Amino acid sequence: MHLLKANIEKIRNEIEETCRSCGRKPEEVVVVAVSKSQPVALIEEAIKAGIKIFGENRVQEAEKKIALLGHQIEWHLVGHLQSNKVKKAVRLFDVIHSVDSIKIARLLNQTCKEENRAQLPIFIQVNISGEKTKSGVSENDLEELVDFVRKCDKLKPIGLMTLPPFFEDAEKVRPFFRRLKFLRDKFLPNGGLSMGMSHDFHIAIQEGATHVRIGTKIFGERK
Repeated sequence: MHLLKANIEKIRNEIEETCRSCGRKPEEVVVVAVSKSQPVALIEEAIKAGIKIFGENRVQEAEKKIALLGHQIEWHLVGHLQSNKVKKAVRLFDVIHSVDSIKIARLLNQTCKEENRAQLPIFIQVNISGEKTKSGVSENDLEELVDFVRKCDKLKPIGLMTLPPFFEDAEKVRPFFRRLKFLRDKFLPNGGLSMGMSHDFHIAIQEGATHVRIGTKIFGERK
């Protein structure tokens, strides 16, 4: 378990160094520890080591963990959200990173009303690469989705999110992060940027990431 604490310390140091190198402050970067497939005991160790935000990919898996650990920490949904899981997502998650259609936004807003939830912070997921295997709104439809979300009284758009293609050379991801920042500046000027994972978070931070989603470099390779 000591390895986990060392991993978290290493991530913090790397974020500080990266921020220093590009003239940013480390406190501008929020670490979302992606705890998908990780046991509750390991998440508890991460909490003790100072991690305050956890990202889950699946609503059902998160439901069991949240039932045990509660909201002493923040829970973010970072995986694709299906319409039949919206009600549970509204009840469980503090923030949703993967709103990718008007249909999902409308359902979330309506469900917040039904569940008496005052506000739900969301990121809009953009599919910049155009990969068919990736979720996200296309660039062409982004403006329409942003306009719709702004009219939803229960949704608070706090930024854009993306999942770029995987490259062995992380430097190749830079244009995708740069593009997301351009779109953010154009459509959500004060919003955040949820981008960058274990493999490429240094590049993401250099390009303006406010939220980095880190799993492997905290918890190790998934068993």
